Amino acid sequence: MIDRRTFFKRMTAAGALIATSQLPVLADDNPAVFPKRGRFERLSLSYATVEIGIEKPFSVLHLSDTHLTAAYDHENEKKQQLHNNRTTTFGGRQEEALGDALAWAKEHVDYVVHTGDLIDWQSEANFDLVKKYFGDGVIGSLGNHEYSTDMWLSDPKEEKNEKYKNNTRETIQSVYPFNTTLFSQVVNGVNFVTLDDVYGYVTKTQVKLFKAEVAKGLPIVLCMHVPFHTDNIWRATCRFWKDKGKLTYREVPEPTGDYKRQRKDPVTRKFIKYLKSEPLLRCILAGHEHITVEDQFSPTCREYLVAGNFLFHGREILFV
Repeated sequence: MIDRRTFFKRMTAAGALIATSQLPVLADDNPAVFPKRGRFERLSLSYATVEIGIEKPFSVLHLSDTHLTAAYDHENEKKQQLHNNRTTTFGGRQEEALGDALAWAKEHVDYVVHTGDLIDWQSEANFDLVKKYFGDGVIGSLGNHEYSTDMWLSDPKEEKNEKYKNNTRETIQSVYPFNTTLFSQVVNGVNFVTLDDVYGYVTKTQVKLFKAEVAKGLPIVLCMHVPFHTDNIWRATCRFWKDKGKLTYREVPEPTGDYKRQRKDPVTRKFIKYLKSEPLLRCILAGHEHITVEDQFSPTCREYLVAGNFLFHGREILFV
């Protein structure tokens, strides 16, 4: 007879959910931020419980939007400019924040899920950090920044479509230890499915693959970068990013960007309608907006966004 934590620490992660037993101890006992405070006090963690009805509960630390901004000295001038500018943008503590979160997870939860923008743009140094922290045992989804070559300095310019992704898709796939289009891993009877929706849409291939996962008959946790539109999530996003000021409870600004694309793209619109009627979908984990917010997506599914890991944010989710 073994206890719950010992049971999960013996499970393998085999290219999917990273078991926290495999993580190194990464947090600094004398951190640069708030050095006289407790080891994990600078982490800003929220909590949620997802009731599925499983025999052996387990916990997951949900992270997103770390935005690593590393570049080696030998990398080109554009990447050096990005390293300087974007490190300032994200505060320069991104790797420290990721290390703290993973070290905390090792002591407190069973698994870690990251939902994209681990890196801020493509560089040799950033790719090496992906390998350093995630190794062979992580479940995650890509973010739009995973596809950014040199961001606004890039050539060709980012077009937010499959053609643009194809410029570096093979390179990204060689770095990340999971299938970047769609991947699944079953943990204690719960099917974690990751999906590349970094520009707000999904493809016919992804829909077909997802329905094959539904056919397994297991409750599904969908992990992706860009959340699906709900009124409350969009309202919170507008207040945070678009300087909309105080919005009334019923006031919902017209969707733009990725959320407009979700409505306009016929494949994505049909997929979302299908998901809202699929009882096996029990939870959606997303990021992208750098805010912690949640809303009911369907009668059986709640959608959770987590704020940026670069600001030491994360959410612990208990599946029961």
